[in-house]
Amino acid sequence: MPQLHLPLFPQGATEVTASLAFKREADQITYYHGSLPVFTHAADDLASFRMITSQFCVSGHVKQAQIARIFGIPLVTVKRAIKRYREHGPRGFYIERKRRGAAVLTESVLAEAQRLLLEGISVAEVANRLELKQDTLSKAVRAGRLHVVKKKTIAPD
Repeated sequence: MPQLHLPLFPQGATEVTASLAFKREADQITYYHGSLPVFTHAADDLASFRMITSQFCVSGHVKQAQIARIFGIPLVTVKRAIKRYREHGPRGFYIERKRRGAAVLTESVLAEAQRLLLEGISVAEVANRLELKQDTLSKAVRAGRLHVVKKKTIAPD
């Protein structure tokens, strides 16, 4: 006959369910299942937190609402993390996010704009010639991606 083990959590642990708890010590959070520590991560490691709580939910150890309530996070955040876990597994929390590239100012457009600006043409005129918004080019100039030739002024006598 199998022997039942009582969940004996360490002093100061917060109980999530009857068999699952967590404890924060300094900058580390440790999760306990029964009386055994099963996972540890840094307190500021959001990816690991989302991964392990999703794993607990998917494996049936805890309900989504319990995670949201205990940790004080929106339920939709827990659901999104679980969706990511189911689609990509634990690796999905650590891969670099896909970002959009430059939609308008591609390398060739930047090169052409820089060539025109070096000829002394104004930002507004370059924007008109390349069929871009003037704000788009102005933002690139402020960000240092494009350089405007400053016109020399002649001082009055």
